[in-house]
Amino acid sequence: MNLIGRLISMFFGERLRALIVKETKQILRDKQQLFLLMFPPIVQICLYGAALNPDVQYLRMGVVDEAKTYKSRELVSAIVENRVFKIERVMDDLHALTTAVERGKLDAGLVIPPDFDRRISQSRPAGLQIILDAVDANTAGIAQGYTTQMVLMFGNLLEPKKEQPVKADVSYVYNPGLIASWFFIPGVLGLVLTLTGTLVSSVTLVKEKDSGTLEQLLMTPAESWEILVAKIVPLLVMLNGSVLLAVSLGQLVFQVPFRGNFFIYMFASNIYIFVVISIGIILATISKNQRQAILTSFFFNLPLIQLSGALSPIESMPDFFRYLTYLNPLRYYIQCVRNILLKGVGLDVIWRDLAILLIFATVLLSFSSLRFRKQLG
Repeated sequence: MNLIGRLISMFFGERLRALIVKETKQILRDKQQLFLLMFPPIVQICLYGAALNPDVQYLRMGVVDEAKTYKSRELVSAIVENRVFKIERVMDDLHALTTAVERGKLDAGLVIPPDFDRRISQSRPAGLQIILDAVDANTAGIAQGYTTQMVLMFGNLLEPKKEQPVKADVSYVYNPGLIASWFFIPGVLGLVLTLTGTLVSSVTLVKEKDSGTLEQLLMTPAESWEILVAKIVPLLVMLNGSVLLAVSLGQLVFQVPFRGNFFIYMFASNIYIFVVISIGIILATISKNQRQAILTSFFFNLPLIQLSGALSPIESMPDFFRYLTYLNPLRYYIQCVRNILLKGVGLDVIWRDLAILLIFATVLLSFSSLRFRKQLG
């Protein structure tokens, strides 16, 4: 702590330095706050990184193969090749198949007609029936696209067509392996910082109101702005530690690349830290106790997260909510993080997002400071 005190004294006056050291010691003694700073980033990065995946695997498929030939068996093998489907049952009639899908025992069904081989040998279309449980519309849509593609590829293998006059050569850049966690982890970094920053900063101030130490600070010669700065600086340092911990976990556990400049990443993160601390201060000023602060934080944080593009693409949202995302600072932070980590871009590309993020930080910090000073008054 003496080293911390000497470093702080290089940048602040003696009175402000004493307040910052006092706040830092108080945070380090509070096991609950240390838990909030360390445990949620670890759990959320690992949980969301592993659980959030748009890919579909091992859907239960039932097969009614009325042809029972070599080609029909090859078709079934081709469909289950990439593990999107697994053959759960082989049935004898369509009624049993549809009943199993209706009762939730199967996710999909494939019916191969008895004239499957004959129609192929005559160069005529061989019809197939694919039944999909569309209660989960997203999964059904992905499964439909996959089965259509595999059936088309199987048909081309049986009867190769002439080369098409227009042919597209697709290249995947920045994420050539199409790894889902590379999309989700940068969003989860913003999600973790939002939840942790708002909760820790609001609980810190509310706890001081409950214990009466905030009133004791008013008895000191310190100005209200010095008290506020002393509250913010330790939180800023601690949340920087959470940022480093979260991005390190993303790289070590999920091999998310870090292609950009580390200092630009930390600069963007620190701007957003001011945003979340400001939101936390606002929550503390409108809350009477810790429980109310925590419950109120969900009212603010859930819309921020859902309208940020962290967990689902903004492009898939309805028009009204897509336009509403422009009022969300988390949207701009996640865009910066994805561009820095995955694309390795510099300030020449993300300066607009950083500028908007800086405006949010300035406005929110000014508003929260005003409310804090009024409360002290």
